[in-house]
Order: sequence, then structure tokens, then C-alpha cells
Amino acid sequence: MGNGKKHLFRHVFIELSRFRVSFSRRCVPYSLPARYFHMQSRHPLITASPFEVYRIVSRPFYENTYILAKAGSSGCLVIDPGFEPEAVIEVIEEHMFDPMAIVLTHGHSDHIAGVSAMKQRWPSVPVLIGHGDAEKLTDPVANLSAGYGIDVKSPPADTLLREGEDLLVGEFCATVAEIPGHSVGHIVLWFASDPVLVLAGDVLFHEGIGRTDFPDGDFSSLASGILNKLYKLPDSAIVLPGHGEPTTIGHEKKHNPFVPLP
Repeated sequence: MGNGKKHLFRHVFIELSRFRVSFSRRCVPYSLPARYFHMQSRHPLITASPFEVYRIVSRPFYENTYILAKAGSSGCLVIDPGFEPEAVIEVIEEHMFDPMAIVLTHGHSDHIAGVSAMKQRWPSVPVLIGHGDAEKLTDPVANLSAGYGIDVKSPPADTLLREGEDLLVGEFCATVAEIPGHSVGHIVLWFASDPVLVLAGDVLFHEGIGRTDFPDGDFSSLASGILNKLYKLPDSAIVLPGHGEPTTIGHEKKHNPFVPLP
């Protein structure tokens, strides 16, 4: 572990010990049990035909990186590689997957910190992100890492995603929705699997939502996107959040205290 990462981990743990878990549930759920440390999916976390989903949880923000693979195929998508890319690479190599794209839901540092390592291992794999967050990849102030005393910089995006244009990578096809509020260029992706899989990033959590107190955050925009886009999906749709445990659209419609149904 480099000195920069050690500094970041120490800084974050000091901040968390100072504030404990006084964050609202609207914030990233830092109060996760010990089993989350270095947690890797040796077996699929979720199976939604034809997809299998593997998860790696990275410190210090307990961010979920997902590997989305198709049963019977070696191709995979890597979603939001965080501060512990070595663990992501280990899972990919263990299962002999062939990464086809690195897909980023947004440009905050905990979701992009592993991109450089992924590109070093697989230089030809393209990086995809919503057009509104592309500048965060190379700007430590915008991606919030500078505030922790470490400059996270990612290689620039190869493809910019926009609502109305499906993500098409090999055998993978997903609907792209722009849902700002946590980050101005945040995107959410859903796949027409059985049940539907939703890669929600930091928009929607299990009975929570992403923080909206960042410089380009806006609660009204976030709530509107959830109500008018995500809550229109089937109740059975599985939500894979950027932090914490999976949930379903139906559960959040009934139990999410921040974005209740009108």
C-alpha cells in the first residue's frame, strides 16, 4: 500500500471515529460490520438470468465494485473499481474473465480509484462514464479526493454515456438513465435480465439514498430521478448499490424514508 493510500485510510478512519455514525442514512453507510472488510464474491452474489454478479468491497469507504458476467461466457463488465483494485483483479483472474469495459456510475474518487490499475493490467479495455462526470476523472478537487490529502486521477474516458443511448458492449446491453443529485453526471444502468438488474451507484441504497451535500449535489434532483425513473421499474428489480447490501425497487417504494411514494 502506497503512502498516499495509507494517508487516506488514516484520515478517513480518524474522521469516522470522530463523527462515529452520526451520519444520516442519506449518507454512505459507514457502520458496516467487520465481515465487509476485503469482502470478495468467490461465488456470485446475485444470479439474474443470464447474468452473474460478483462483488468486491473496498476500504476505506466500503464501496462496492461489481463484476457482471454472463453465464457460459468469459466476457465481463467491471463496475466502479475502488481503492482496492488488486482484489478486483484477483477475482477476475480467478474466474478467467475477460474484461470488456470499465463502467463508472459517477466520478467520485471511491468509485474510480482503481481504474488506473485496471488499465495497467488490461490496457485496451475502454472506460465509460456519464458525460456530465467525465471531468472528475482527472480532477482531484472535483472527484473529492483532494479533500482527503490524496490526488486520485484516472485515465480519461473512452466513451461518454448519455440518457437515451443504450450501453452496448459485446453481449451486454443496458438502459442508461441520468440521475443527478449525488453527482451532477451520475448515471444508473439497468439490464433486461430476469429479474431486472439495476446498477444504482450512489443514487439509491437499501432504505437510503446518496449524499446530496457535495458541491454539485441536489436533493430535489435525486428524489425526482428516483421517483420518475427507478420507481417505474418492476418491483422485483434488484438494486445493486454503490455501498451496502442489495435491495429491490419494491422494497424501496415501501420502506425508503427519504423518497416515499407520493
